[in-house]
Amino acid sequence: MKLLEGKTAIITGAARGIGKAIAVRYAQEGCNIAFTDLAINESAEQTEKEIAALGVKVKGYASNAANYDDTMRVVEEIVKEFGRVDILVNNAGITKDGALKRMTEDQWDAVIAVNLKSVFNFTKAVQPIMWKQAGGSVINMSSVVGVSGNANQINYSASKAGIIGFTKSAAKEMGVRGIRHNAVAPGFIITEMTGVLPEDVKKAWEAQIPMKRGGTPEDVANVCVFLASDLSSYVTGQVINVCGGMNT
Repeated sequence: MKLLEGKTAIITGAARGIGKAIAVRYAQEGCNIAFTDLAINESAEQTEKEIAALGVKVKGYASNAANYDDTMRVVEEIVKEFGRVDILVNNAGITKDGALKRMTEDQWDAVIAVNLKSVFNFTKAVQPIMWKQAGGSVINMSSVVGVSGNANQINYSASKAGIIGFTKSAAKEMGVRGIRHNAVAPGFIITEMTGVLPEDVKKAWEAQIPMKRGGTPEDVANVCVFLASDLSSYVTGQVINVCGGMNT
C-alpha cells in the first residue's frame, strides 16, 4: 500500500516549484490533490495533467491565500468536491527583498500577508474539518532564514520565523485531537525563484553548504511525504531543516 493511499491534501501555491514537487510526490503515494494558486493558468493546467496521469483525483483552484474570505470559500469548495481534508501544506510564498532602510511598507505588508497570514487563513479553515475527523497533518513551509535570519530579507525572515511560532503553538493546541503541525525549513533550493540569481550569488550560497550543492524541490517533497504519512505519527511541533547542513 502506498504511504498516502486514499488521503486528500490541500497544497497552496502549487502550480510550480516546491509546491508542485510536493503535489506530484503525494500523488505518487496515492494522495488526492487539491492545489491552489493565484490563477489557473497554463502552468497550473499542466500541473493538473501531470498529477491526473498518476491515477489520483486532482483539481486546481484559483485563490488568493492572503485573503481570509477567499480562503474560506475555496476550502468549502474543496470539501464539497473531495469530501475530506487529511493534509494541508501551507506553501504559498513570495519574496520582496531589500535593505530595511529602503524597504517600503507595501513590501513588508505583502510578504507578511502572503507568507504568514495565509498560514492562519488555511489552517483556520481546515481546523474544524480535521477536528471532526480527529486527525490530520499540517505542514508549514518556513525557511532556514526564519531560523537564523538573513540580511536584506527582514520581511521574508520575519514571516518565516512567524510560521515557526505558529506551528509550535498550533501543535500544542490541537495535538489532543491527533492533528499534527510541523514546519519544513528549506535552505538553498534550485527553483524558478532562485534560478534568476546571478551565478556568483549561487556559488556564494553553495560555498556555505557542507554538501556543496543546492537542494532540489524533490528533496523538500520527500520530507513532506514523511510528515504527511503515518510514519511521522508521533512527530509534531517540529522544524525540519532541509538545507544540506547549511543551518547546523
